[in-house]
Amino acid sequence: MGATKRDLEDENGPPVGTSSKKPRRHVAALVLARGGSKGIPLKNIKKLAGVPLLAWVLRAAADAEMFDSVWVSTDHDEIENVAKSWGAKVHRRSPEVSRDCSTSLETIQEFLRNNTDVDVVCNIQATSPCLHPSHLKGALKKILEDGYDSVFSVVRRHQFRWKEVKKGSVECTQPLNLDPAKRPRRQDWDGELYENGSFYISTRDLILNEGRLQGGKVGYHEMEAEHSVDIDVDIDWPVAEQRVRRYGYFGRGVSLMFCKVSGCLTDGRVSLSASGEDTVSIHYKDTTGIGMLKKDDVEVVLLISRDDLVTQSLADKLKKVTGCEVMLVEEDPLKDLQSVVRKKKMDWKDVAFMGNETADASCLKLAGLSAVPADACKDASDAAKYTCRLLGGAGAVKEFAEHVLLQKQKAKSQMKQDRIDRNNF
Repeated sequence: MGATKRDLEDENGPPVGTSSKKPRRHVAALVLARGGSKGIPLKNIKKLAGVPLLAWVLRAAADAEMFDSVWVSTDHDEIENVAKSWGAKVHRRSPEVSRDCSTSLETIQEFLRNNTDVDVVCNIQATSPCLHPSHLKGALKKILEDGYDSVFSVVRRHQFRWKEVKKGSVECTQPLNLDPAKRPRRQDWDGELYENGSFYISTRDLILNEGRLQGGKVGYHEMEAEHSVDIDVDIDWPVAEQRVRRYGYFGRGVSLMFCKVSGCLTDGRVSLSASGEDTVSIHYKDTTGIGMLKKDDVEVVLLISRDDLVTQSLADKLKKVTGCEVMLVEEDPLKDLQSVVRKKKMDWKDVAFMGNETADASCLKLAGLSAVPADACKDASDAAKYTCRLLGGAGAVKEFAEHVLLQKQKAKSQMKQDRIDRNNF
C-alpha cells in the first residue's frame, strides 16, 4: 500500500486543520466483496480493462493517503488472494453475513466488532471503478475536520420524474419534480442529487449504536457523472470498460520495471557459432523501448535466472548495450525482488513486471502493471494484467514499454484533472 494517513502524521505532525490535543481517530477503508454474486459470478475480481474490478477502488483508497488501514471483507478464497495482492487486509466475514439476504450494514457492523480500534469506516463500493483519490479526500475532510458524522457520494442528474401508474389503474400520471407548462432548459435547472453508491463514510457510534450509515450531521460529496459508474449485470460491463479506460484512476504511474531477459528480451533460443561460442539476440525495438522508459525516469532492471549460465555470461554486455542494471534471481524471482522493492521504499503497485513463465506468476499478480509476451505460458498469461501482441525477443518489451508510458501519461493527466475546481470554470 502507499503511505497511510498515520504514516504521514507520524512524519509531519498532525494534519492541517486538526489540533494536536485531539485524539487521533483510526480511519479504515472497507470494501465488501462477497463471492456469491448472482448477476456476474465473481464479478469483484473479474478483469475490467486488464485490472481486477476490486483493484480499481483499492488503488484509489491507497493513493488517497487518508486511511490508517484498507480492508476487503469477503467469504471467498480467490477474492482474498486478489485483495492481498493489491495490499489490502482481509476481514473474513462469517456465514451469517454472507447470505444473499445479508445487508451491507450487518457486514460492516461485524467488521467493527472485530476491529475495535476503528473509529471511522469508509464503505467503498467494489463496483465503482471510476473512483478517484480526490473524491475520498474531499469526503473524509468533512468527517475529520468539519465534524460530520456521515458523508456519502452523490451525482447530479437532470431528469424529470413522473408518478408511476400501476397496470390496470385508471389513475393518470402526475409530474413529481416539474411543471409541464414551464419546462426548464437544462442550463436553467440545477438538477437533483442522487446517491451513486460509490462510498458511505460513517462513525463507529452511528453504525453500531444507531444501526445506520447515514445520520447525525449528514453531508454529501458530489461526484461528476463520468465518474459515477456502477456495475450490476453483464450489460453494464462493456459500458463500464469504455468509461474506466477514459475516466478511471490509473495510479501515479510506475517508476521501476523488472524485465526477464530469457523469453522476454530474447526469444529464449541459444545459437551455437562455428567457433563454439553461444549467442543470444536482442531486437533493436526492445532496446529502443527500454531507452524510452529510462528517458521518462522509469528505472529498468533486467533479470537473469541463476540457472541460465549462457545469458549470465553475457550479463556485462547486456548492461553495456541497455544501460540497465542486470540482476541474478532464483527460478521464482519474488523473494529476490521483494527485498529490492522494500529497499527502494516502494510498493508493488508502483512497479511494472514482465515475465513469461509459471514461476513469474506471483510477481505478475503483485505488480501494478504487468505483462507477458504473446508466446508466454498459460499460467503467466492468466496472472498478467496485459498480454502483448508481439512475441518475446521480437518487440514485446517495446510494446509493454509503450503501455507503461501510456498509463503514466494518463495518471499525470488525471492528477491535473483532480485539481480542477469544477465549480469555478
